[in-house]
Amino acid sequence: MAVPARTCGASRPGPERTARPWPGCGPQPGPGTRRPTSGPPRPLWLLLPLLLLLPLLAAPSASAYSFPQQHTMQHWARRLEQEVDGVMRIFGGVQQLREIYKDNRNLFEVQENEPQKLVEKVAGDIESLLDRKVQALKRLADAAENFQKAHRWQDNIKEEDIVYYDAKADAELDDPESEDVERGSKANTLRLDFIEDPNFKNKVNYSYAAVQIPTDIYKGSTVILNELNWTEALENVFMENRRQDPTLLWQVFGSATGVTRYYPATPWRAPKKIDLYDVRRRPWYIQGASSPKDMVIIVDVSGSVSGLTLKLMKTSVCEMLDTLSDDDYVNVASFNEKAQPVSCFTHLVQANVRNKKVFKEAVQGMVAKGTTGYKAGFEYAFDQLQNSNITRANCNKMIMMFTDGGEDRVQDVFEKYNWPNRTVRVFTFSVGQHNYDVTPLQWMACANKGYYFEIPSIGAIRINTQEYLDVLGRPMVLAGKEAKQVQWTNVYEDALGLGLVVTGTLPVFNLTQDGPGEKKNQLILGVMGIDVALNDIKRLTPNYTLGANGYVFAIDLNGYVLLHPNLKPQTTNFREPVTLDFLDAELEDENKEEIRRSMIDGNKGHKQIRTLVKSLDERYIDEVTRNYTWVPIRSTNYSLGLVLPPYSTFYLQANLSDQILQVKLPISKLKDFEFLLPSSFESEGHVFIAPREYCKDLNASDNNTEFLKNFIELMEKVTPDSKQCNNFLLHNLILDTGITQQLVERVWRDQDLNTYSLLAVFAATDGGITRVFPNKAAEDWTENPEPFNASFYRRSLDNHGYVFKPPHQDALLRPLELENDTMGILVSTAVELSLGRRTLRPAVVGVKLDLEAWAEKFKVLASNRTHQDQPQKCGPNSHCEMDCEVNNEDLLCVLIDDGGFLVLSNQNHQWDQVGRFFSEVDANLMLALYNNSFYTRKESYDYQAACAPQPPGNLGAAPRGVFVPTVADFLNLAWWTSAAAWSLFQQLLYGLIYHSWFQADPAEAEGNPETRESSCVMKQTQYYFGSVNASYNAIIDCGNCSRLFHAQRLTNTNLLFVVAEKPLCSQCEAGRLLQKETHCPADGPEQCELVQRPRYRRGPHICFDYNATEDTSDCGRGASFPPSLGVLVSLQLLLLLGLPPRPQPQVLVHASRRL
Repeated sequence: MAVPARTCGASRPGPERTARPWPGCGPQPGPGTRRPTSGPPRPLWLLLPLLLLLPLLAAPSASAYSFPQQHTMQHWARRLEQEVDGVMRIFGGVQQLREIYKDNRNLFEVQENEPQKLVEKVAGDIESLLDRKVQALKRLADAAENFQKAHRWQDNIKEEDIVYYDAKADAELDDPESEDVERGSKANTLRLDFIEDPNFKNKVNYSYAAVQIPTDIYKGSTVILNELNWTEALENVFMENRRQDPTLLWQVFGSATGVTRYYPATPWRAPKKIDLYDVRRRPWYIQGASSPKDMVIIVDVSGSVSGLTLKLMKTSVCEMLDTLSDDDYVNVASFNEKAQPVSCFTHLVQANVRNKKVFKEAVQGMVAKGTTGYKAGFEYAFDQLQNSNITRANCNKMIMMFTDGGEDRVQDVFEKYNWPNRTVRVFTFSVGQHNYDVTPLQWMACANKGYYFEIPSIGAIRINTQEYLDVLGRPMVLAGKEAKQVQWTNVYEDALGLGLVVTGTLPVFNLTQDGPGEKKNQLILGVMGIDVALNDIKRLTPNYTLGANGYVFAIDLNGYVLLHPNLKPQTTNFREPVTLDFLDAELEDENKEEIRRSMIDGNKGHKQIRTLVKSLDERYIDEVTRNYTWVPIRSTNYSLGLVLPPYSTFYLQANLSDQILQVKLPISKLKDFEFLLPSSFESEGHVFIAPREYCKDLNASDNNTEFLKNFIELMEKVTPDSKQCNNFLLHNLILDTGITQQLVERVWRDQDLNTYSLLAVFAATDGGITRVFPNKAAEDWTENPEPFNASFYRRSLDNHGYVFKPPHQDALLRPLELENDTMGILVSTAVELSLGRRTLRPAVVGVKLDLEAWAEKFKVLASNRTHQDQPQKCGPNSHCEMDCEVNNEDLLCVLIDDGGFLVLSNQNHQWDQVGRFFSEVDANLMLALYNNSFYTRKESYDYQAACAPQPPGNLGAAPRGVFVPTVADFLNLAWWTSAAAWSLFQQLLYGLIYHSWFQADPAEAEGNPETRESSCVMKQTQYYFGSVNASYNAIIDCGNCSRLFHAQRLTNTNLLFVVAEKPLCSQCEAGRLLQKETHCPADGPEQCELVQRPRYRRGPHICFDYNATEDTSDCGRGASFPPSLGVLVSLQLLLLLGLPPRPQPQVLVHASRRL
């Protein structure tokens, strides 16, 4: 059998369009290659031989098959369309189901979703919910201020004088390494009993509050004991709040001293290793303790900064960045003789998670060299803060300088940029142990309304990089009631296991005065917070009346979603907020940008748009129509939106009142309930019920059989009018049970599925019923029993015609195994019901094709057979066109769906590849389809993904974060007299006694956060049908390896029919389209580019950065203590002789905290 030679040539013209081949025989363009654009026309004489050659390729030659003519392949396509349509008309039962609905018209009513009324009602309900929390917050804040004002400071207070429940006490006592550490102090710690509370997802005690104190703060210090003393009175207010509002969750007071008192009491969820929790670093505390900030961090990297000091600076900058929230803006620069940004950011950028990560990575690359030039650093910082052409916080402005010391006071710079108004605060940090005079650093801070801090060792970093918040809080305290405004946070992970929450915050001020006529106190006492679980807010939104593709969402002033069906973080870090932008939760377009801006501005609006949506399984893209309606949620920073497809304007509501009046017995006696019983499955088909909350006492289960059993048992006890059940859900479920049973009776039961090679027929409904017939087919049913969470259901509603869904296959897994002909392909379509002028889609019906049988049928339908006779074969002197049956060794025939996944093939060896992205099956052909606009690509980023941890690059024996000296350090006497030697010597001594500080316990490895999955960004690529609807031929131009192919869309389906010559060689397969999700090591799109076009946002409406009465005299004092070798040696000898079991943590609290 001779096959015409394959030659390089122009595209073969189709009836409506000419394809655009890639010239030459080089590598085909890959996913990142731009498609060819129109260029200068080729000379006609060059194209003439190719044009003359094309008719020869299609014409038969002696004793040879030719590539099928275009009209032949169009004929095959029509046969395929007719076969699919015929099967669906007979077995799908779309028309019959419409008639069943109309015959049972007396059993349901058609209700309308009125978007404006709906969204306003939900917004009002959310406002009422949050307002109750606001009232509780105000009672707590007022009480705290009064309790502290009435409290008398006690200098001689002792630990045994204070009795409280230490939330970490149980964990510390059970710690085998703690031995008798602080057991004496545990005598004043309460031991409580706890009860399981599903609302808190935890064991709690409602009679007490719990206290959590950070690990690096000494619990027995005078400041902490006085704090515990006066905050004890808050417990009665906590309890009274709960009495007035039983739905309250965690009520928390976060003190500026680091003490957390929360109610109800529950044991602390301490990590396996070091507990670094400090309330002052929680997102909700930071937001409540100060107004938004514009911050420039400048770091001295002159030659004198080396070794441990530079490491301390790098760590300090990272810790400083962690005190910033999404309402703040920041930049980081290093300086010696010159100043330059440490990263690619050339101006202030939003302090969001991804930008801060860029800074942290860049800071690690700082190298010390040159001489100190404070002037260069400060001039750079002031220029940054004066740049008004960028988005920024426009509230508190500050410069944070980290240095090892210097003599220059740069007064001329301050006179030029900051005096006399002093609108920029300057905070200076003396880092490391050194002999420099710190007076200039103190002067800079005091002269610019800032504060001076010392960071001599790693233990002082955390406390001294967060104390600046006290200074920023001064204008808030002095503003008094004007500043007492509740703010609501971004979404974040609750540290006590409540899940995703938002927190209402209210600052608590110190109302004391030092004496009669003295100035008002400027200290912020802390922040009061009350959590609201996202699930509680979701319960206020309509669940099932909006249909499978309708939903409610809410965003804040940053554009981050508070509610959205796509808000599903795979892993959360409780130290960082969950910040998913609305434009990342959905596929971004101009219309959605406009909607987002309007919502942030607090406007109302409504707009119908055409947009792209991603399928639930994230394999497909559909172009759909959606109606967006939005309103602000008053008294909050949030705005609420409602999204409805046009077909969800109306919905069915079962009206079983006639049956209910007749039956006063349990629901199980209602008509049609018997068809939910497993005993009916053999004759009526298997029923899956959606795992919805039909009744309060219904036990949930992930196993649908068990859930159905629980449901039936409960229905034996519950009467139809029971108030513990959701009558809408329950009655709709029973209604749809009867309607789908009638479909079995009228259509499915009398049909022989084997005649058409069907494995199953099925119907799924809005009411939550999925009926699969016959019963045995349920064994292989893998779709979600909740129709609203089933990809085939949602896609069928959004697409006209028949939607094919091949079984999902991952390229990394082995091919599917075809056992007993059970591998099937779903074909589904929505049932559109018209009742008067109201149109809705209450159900989806479909069939499951037997893969092998339909692959054989596909060959026959795409062949030259006229009837079910034997295949036509060419004789020695006959002329024939190739077809997909006889010539399957030379001709590739496939059906590919709209996502680019293989559905059927005439190649037997490709049957186990059905469901794979076609580029993995035939990269050359898929690339040609893409280049010829049959497919369009959409790339997006998943910012909620979870990735396995990366192996550490350096597996040294030293513990993480510990400075490891070089040989030169050991030989340098100056090093031995520095804090590095002191710190390292202590760590070594403790490490000898506490071996676990240096070596991880294998039993705890699983619980170690560093071994768990971490959040990352994944790049997603989906393909969908392009603009080409025509049928045409084309040539994949690759020299001697060129291939003819034909492609045509099958009408009323999501399929593309492709016929192509099989490739003779593979030298053109350099380009391969990728569809699988890939990890983005750079955390998604290039951050340096994104910050140049920031998304629209608005900061909080209030700003407190200035008060004329502020007393700036308290600006930090420090003493330089140059360590001597003799003192260090003496102290270490004392340490060896009288070494305590564990180092006593230091309390690092300002003297001004003496209340």
